[in-house]
Amino acid sequence: MATPIIDSHHHFWDPKSGGDYGWLSGPFEPINRVFAPADLRPSLEANRVSGTVLVQTWNDLGETWDFIRTADATDFVAGVVGWVDLTDPDVAETLAALQASPQGKWLVGIRHLIQTESDPNWLLRDDVRRGLKAVDAAGLVYDLVPNLPQLASCVRTVEAFPDMRFVLDHISKPNIRDREFDDWARLMRGFRTERDHVWCKLSGMVTEADWQNWTPEDLKPYVREVLDIFGIDRCMFGTDWPVCLVAGRYDRIVDALRECLKDLSESDLGKIFGVNAIEAYRLPGFSSPIGV
Repeated sequence: MATPIIDSHHHFWDPKSGGDYGWLSGPFEPINRVFAPADLRPSLEANRVSGTVLVQTWNDLGETWDFIRTADATDFVAGVVGWVDLTDPDVAETLAALQASPQGKWLVGIRHLIQTESDPNWLLRDDVRRGLKAVDAAGLVYDLVPNLPQLASCVRTVEAFPDMRFVLDHISKPNIRDREFDDWARLMRGFRTERDHVWCKLSGMVTEADWQNWTPEDLKPYVREVLDIFGIDRCMFGTDWPVCLVAGRYDRIVDALRECLKDLSESDLGKIFGVNAIEAYRLPGFSSPIGV
């Protein structure tokens, strides 16, 4: 059996839907339009991608409901990382309602855009931690999406929940454009002792690089560091489409990661490009043993 390829991180959006898409301006203006399943399908087919994980774009429960319905109607969406209000005393009931719905099986994780919070230690608040316990009790992954100021709180959070599955998005967005490495690497190494329950997405890197002039060589030091910290079994492929389009086509993102990983065995590539995402998110439809 061929190993399925899973794009562990992408989005859909409609800027006119009323969502918080004000950031789609200035240099991001080229992607200020609707992105729907039909827009992504050709790239998936060209790159033999079997399934995807659809990830929230703003902190809104309505989007989570929309996304699990989209997953139910879209053959390639294998799971959804949605949003719930972790600070809501009734968050457990909200999660239960989502999971009990006809489309509930597609909800595989929860995320909050912590980098938009004024408090870099937002994750450490008591009400937030109560919400994380509810996510854990629901059997869901929690996706961490920090910038450098929030990274230390992410390490402390995974330490506090040793039996919960976490996924770190976009290798925590280091400043690749200016080759800032040491502070990022020092903080990232805090995950080394927690990697049994934390995965890291090799995604979002090109938008942190020089959009016009980046090459795979710019990404390689960061990829190597992440592989050293997390290990082959805890890293996964993701494109961050359509955000990545400001810096390169879907195919180019895939090819760049393959270039960064060209020295790995086919078995290890199979883990990073598919098996690890299936394991981390327990993706419906991909739960049977995978041949590598």
